[in-house]
Amino acid sequence: MAMLTIGAFARLARLSPKALRLYDDLGLLPPAAVDPSSGYRFYDPAQLERARLVAWLRRLGMPLARIREVCALPAGEAAREVAAYRDRIAAEALARERLATFLVDYLSGRGSPMSDARAELGIRYAARTDTGRGRDTNEDAAYAGARLLAVADGMRGPVGGRASTAAIEALKPLETAGLAAGDLLNALSEAIGTADETIRAAEDDTSATTLTAMLWSGSELALVHIGDSRAYLLRDGALLRITTDHTMVQGLVDEGRLSADEARSHPQRALLVRALGAGETGPDLSLHTARAGDRYLLCSDGLSAVVAPDALERALREAGEPDATVDRLIALAYAGGAPDNIACVVADVVEV
Repeated sequence: MAMLTIGAFARLARLSPKALRLYDDLGLLPPAAVDPSSGYRFYDPAQLERARLVAWLRRLGMPLARIREVCALPAGEAAREVAAYRDRIAAEALARERLATFLVDYLSGRGSPMSDARAELGIRYAARTDTGRGRDTNEDAAYAGARLLAVADGMRGPVGGRASTAAIEALKPLETAGLAAGDLLNALSEAIGTADETIRAAEDDTSATTLTAMLWSGSELALVHIGDSRAYLLRDGALLRITTDHTMVQGLVDEGRLSADEARSHPQRALLVRALGAGETGPDLSLHTARAGDRYLLCSDGLSAVVAPDALERALREAGEPDATVDRLIALAYAGGAPDNIACVVADVVEV
């Protein structure tokens, strides 16, 4: 069959010529031939299957960089990647639904319907920070208690250490406040506002910190996140990152201008676009439902930036109790050079 012009190929693939040009620029779907004098693109009809796959993945909302990785995989592995992405967007949709339900009931004066009448859940936990090999001070902070988990990574220097500590200290009173599930987000939001004001009021106004924290009530947990510390969920043997980095490089990945592998080695990978105590944009807040058997990891980039996701997953699956798992994760960071401070919290959800 003859080559197709970009217009004809676009119509058959149900894509626009503009989208095809973008996919060519990104290496997702290069044309089969390009006219050397006019620069006009021509496509082989055999490329239609890949073009339709790209279009379907875009309809799912998958970032272009991840689509490029999926399209390069054998069919079976690609299916597993799409399934993992499906699980992630399903979890995010559930969190948004629960948040919307809470807000409707809160604004209507009816309270929250999200109290948990099922089996009571608790957590077993461990937390640790480490200075690492590359630093002589520790600006990371970590905390784990029966209802609160948190990590924070302050900007380098004494003010950073004070900021990360202040962020977590502002949350600690919530652990003993006896909050119902429907009150978690509101309480977290108020505590974060207090922490932000405290950090901004410090003598050195350059102080700032990341913060990733979880607050529990029954089987419900509220997650607050700002910066590039991370939260992961190990459920049914699969590891899912449940936070998105607030960095310039993550924005480039989401736009399809960088791959995940390129982002990990980018010289500006730690450049934040959001942090507590700096800027006008606040943290992400979301509600999640925990299950017995879940394992959560909260960590600073001193761990996530040097330990590959598959190694994180293996350690979380295999290392045993939370204390032993924290030790294993920090050992992995040291095996990767430990160039930065490390903060790590591991918590297992159990029936009580």
